[in-house]
Amino acid sequence: MPLLDATAIHPITLPDGTIYRDTVYLKNVIDHPRMEIGEFSYFTHSGKLEDTAQILAPYLGHGCRERLIIGKFAQIARGCYFITSSANHPMSGFTTYPFRIFKPETFGYKDLPVKDTVVGHDVWIGHNAAIMPGVTIGHGAIIGANAVVARDVPAYTVVGGNPARLIRMRYPDEVIAELLALAWWDWPVEKIEANLTALEASDLAGLRRA
Repeated sequence: MPLLDATAIHPITLPDGTIYRDTVYLKNVIDHPRMEIGEFSYFTHSGKLEDTAQILAPYLGHGCRERLIIGKFAQIARGCYFITSSANHPMSGFTTYPFRIFKPETFGYKDLPVKDTVVGHDVWIGHNAAIMPGVTIGHGAIIGANAVVARDVPAYTVVGGNPARLIRMRYPDEVIAELLALAWWDWPVEKIEANLTALEASDLAGLRRA
């Protein structure tokens, strides 16, 4: 029996056979015109399934201009959320109070710049992390618990703190370059599962042979 089922809503079954219902595959529970989510990316929360999009990105309304893009195999812990561009207030004047949102004909501050928020493949976002507007998180990055990510995060880096800062690189530059070229997350799931030992052991030679 394969470990991964791309069609699952709740992908985790505990050893006693109980389905763990707090963790969901995002792609299978979110239908939102401004969200693009890859297979096997999961989020853990205690809300209703139909509220998942709002819990994850509370300010990304259907009429917003920006997008939230999440790659494959992202791991998003409980309490994480994305503050997307439409949550920004005007900052060029003497006040930041969003007067115009209180009338339908002026709602939205169409002149404010917006930028997509992008999460790469195989990104781990720790408990209660906040991702700020327009941030890009590179493949394989790790975001520490309670981090506030206000700047782009390069691939395969570990960041933490408020504001989030570089803690360390996960691998040397040449290894990162090869991992990005291999792009294991694009392999068929059968090939991924056949090479789990190499993935879990950081066996680059084994991945080359796959």
